[in-house]
Amino acid sequence: MIYRRSLMRGTGAAGLAPLLPTASRAQSFPSKQLRILVPAAAGGGTDLVARTVAQEFGKSAGLSVLVDNRPGGAGSIAVREALRATPDGHTLLVANVGQLAVVPYAMKDAGYDPRTDIAPVCLAVDFSNIVVVHPSVPAKTFAEYLELGRRPEGVDYGTAGVGSAGHLAGLLLQARSGARLNHVPFRGGGPAMNDLVAGHLPSLIASAPTANGFVRDGRIRGLALTGARRTEFDPDLPTIAQSGFPGYAATNWYAFVVSSKVPRNVVAVLNALLAKALDAAEVRATFGQQGMVTLGGTVDEVAGHIARETEVWKKVIVDAGIRLD
Repeated sequence: MIYRRSLMRGTGAAGLAPLLPTASRAQSFPSKQLRILVPAAAGGGTDLVARTVAQEFGKSAGLSVLVDNRPGGAGSIAVREALRATPDGHTLLVANVGQLAVVPYAMKDAGYDPRTDIAPVCLAVDFSNIVVVHPSVPAKTFAEYLELGRRPEGVDYGTAGVGSAGHLAGLLLQARSGARLNHVPFRGGGPAMNDLVAGHLPSLIASAPTANGFVRDGRIRGLALTGARRTEFDPDLPTIAQSGFPGYAATNWYAFVVSSKVPRNVVAVLNALLAKALDAAEVRATFGQQGMVTLGGTVDEVAGHIARETEVWKKVIVDAGIRLD
C-alpha cells in the first residue's frame, strides 16, 4: 500500500547493469532514497502516475522512493523545490504540459524557465482529459453543455489547477467555441472531483484516471474527450473534434524531469531505471485500465516531445492573450 509521502522499497537493479554508464559518479548512483515531487494534491492523475511508477522505480533502483506532493502555483512550487534540491539526481519531478510547455509564455515570473532550468528524463503517459458534469446539470450532450456556456453567466468548470492540462483544454475550447467557460482552479484533480461529486461544482475537465471510475458508477456524466481520437476505454464518448470542432486536440501527458544541473550520465541512469519501471507489466496494466498510453523512450525523445508541445501551446497562448498569473 502507498501512503502520502510514504516510502516504497524494492530490490533488484542487476538487470540494468548493461545500460548504466561507466563513469564513477554514475556507478555510485543511486546511493540514497529517491524522491518524486508531484505538483498536485494526492488523488488526481499526476499523483496516480507518480505512485504507480514509484513502486517499480524503487524495485529497479533497489532503494526507497518518497512521493512528495507539493501542489499550488500552477505547479511552480514543486518545480522550484526540485531546482533547490541537491542536483545529484535523487530528486525528480513528474510534470505535465503546463509546467513544461506553457509557463514561459503564460506567466511573467514563475521562478524558473523550463527551457534552461529543467532537464528531461523520460516520458511517462499520454491520455485524453474528459469533460464531465454533475448529474444535476441539464446537459446530456456536449452540444447542450456549450449552450449552457453561451448564457450570459456562462458555466463554471473546475480543473486540477492553473496551467494544468484541463485548464489549457478549457481555454482552447473557449477560444474555439465562443462559450463563456469560467475557470475554477483546485490544488489537484482529486479535490476538484470531490467537489463535483458533492454537487458543489457543475462541471470539470478531468484526467481519465480521476474521472473514469465515477463515470462508470453513474456519479457523474461524461460528455466528451479532449484528445484527437476516441478510446477503447471510453468508446461511447465522442471527441470534442467530432462534436463540431475539427482539429481540436488537447491531450494530457506527463514526463519525469530533473534540474538541468544534474550530470548527463546520471540522467542516463535515471532514464534507464524509469524505462524499465514503465515497461513492467503491472504498470502498463494499471495505466491501461485508466485509458492511458504508456510512453517511455529516450532522453532525446522526451526533449523533442516537449519542444513540439511548446510550439503548439505558444501559438494558442499568444493568439488568445492568455495569462496564468
